Amino acid sequence: MSSMLHDAKRIWVPTVTMGILLVTWEFVVRVGLIPNFLLPSPTQVVSAFIEDFPLLVGHAAATLGEAALGLVLGVLIGFVVAVLMDRFEPVGLALNPLVTISQTVPPVAIAPLLVLWFGYGILPKVLLVALTTFFPVTVSLFGGFQSVDRDLVDLMRTMRATEVQIFWHVKLPAAAEEFFSGLRISATYAIVGAVIAEWLGGFSGLGVYMTRVRKSFGYDRMFACIALISACSLGLMRLVDLAEYMCLPWRRAERK
Repeated sequence: MSSMLHDAKRIWVPTVTMGILLVTWEFVVRVGLIPNFLLPSPTQVVSAFIEDFPLLVGHAAATLGEAALGLVLGVLIGFVVAVLMDRFEPVGLALNPLVTISQTVPPVAIAPLLVLWFGYGILPKVLLVALTTFFPVTVSLFGGFQSVDRDLVDLMRTMRATEVQIFWHVKLPAAAEEFFSGLRISATYAIVGAVIAEWLGGFSGLGVYMTRVRKSFGYDRMFACIALISACSLGLMRLVDLAEYMCLPWRRAERK
């Protein structure tokens, strides 16, 4: 009974909070506390979303495609880098500061260079997403590998296990939860990275749509696009949660 009440609270508390925020937002715009040309009301945003729904869906499909390709590439790069850093100490010492420095450069500063080098197609957008998503995966995986019980690794070696067997049966399962935590963060970065790349050039995508409506002062449509971007990011996070649930049977047992 207590668990059911707890689950109910997790649903209705944020729902009620969001409802209060939306009602307050609508009220302050309706009564003129904030000028309508600066902040459209939620009803105007919903109306704009419905009116431009086919157009938004087309642009969202382009953005999701770029984000998915970039995320896959970023995860692969992050996985390989984390494995190399864990397996070879000199590689870890050499790459660790470079991986950290790579995240100190804002994506907005990198995007124009990628567009200049690779044009206005899909490639610079995928590369920017990969650059913004590999870091959480690398850091979480490397931390998971390093936190493995050394006694367990020594025990495997006394049993004449190879390094591949130790990695597959000990290190990878131990780092799995950290990997999905990093992947969850990367999933949110993927959509944002794709949109930032689209701001600077392209033919389709939510970033291109936002640039066009901003120039025409369609702020209600801009807010509708922002809401759709948030929904896409939340959807990707839920897919990561589903993948974690399917891949980690011990987590399924904990939730029962």
